[in-house]
Amino acid sequence: MQEATPAGTISAGPARSRRTRTAGEPVLLLTATVPSPIGPLALYAIGGSLCGLSFGPEDGALKGFLQRRFGPALRFEPGADPAGAASSLEAYFAGRLTAFDELTVDAGGTPFQASVWAALRRIPPGRTVSYGDIARTIEAPKAVRAVGLANGSNPVSIVIPCHRVLASDGTLHGYGGGLDRKEWLLRHENAWGEGRTAG
Repeated sequence: MQEATPAGTISAGPARSRRTRTAGEPVLLLTATVPSPIGPLALYAIGGSLCGLSFGPEDGALKGFLQRRFGPALRFEPGADPAGAASSLEAYFAGRLTAFDELTVDAGGTPFQASVWAALRRIPPGRTVSYGDIARTIEAPKAVRAVGLANGSNPVSIVIPCHRVLASDGTLHGYGGGLDRKEWLLRHENAWGEGRTAG
């Protein structure tokens, strides 16, 4: 199942691909490491969809997630611009903050995680929300803690913009890439600094 949003398309649910594969059939992910103002970014794509983005040239946790998701036959192969993500990132860091709108994302996850990640993609650049806001958006207002866990499990950083979620008091709170990167991204999007907080 896919959910189209104003901020691109995200695959919702734990489906492993857009077609059924036979047992043991190799699964190919295209990979690239691209430079950025906040350090190198590792990209992973399958079938034209971005399925992983992490900070640093190697991320054992993300690779582990991808291997659990796609199985032991998973193979990685270098690609120049997997799913168009490398060129979109370049445009984003150059100032075109809507550069990810046309990217297709296949993040996997549980149905609940997918609903959180889809809600994150609907947060426009320059805006921030709280975990409670996301919980209400997905009609699970009591699931604030679960929303936080799903936010922290996001396998496609920046493109699924979990950095736009703040604590209820408007502070930065946690971020897998580090609070310095979170602050940089929010300042880049004009969503932090000079008294800017959630909203």
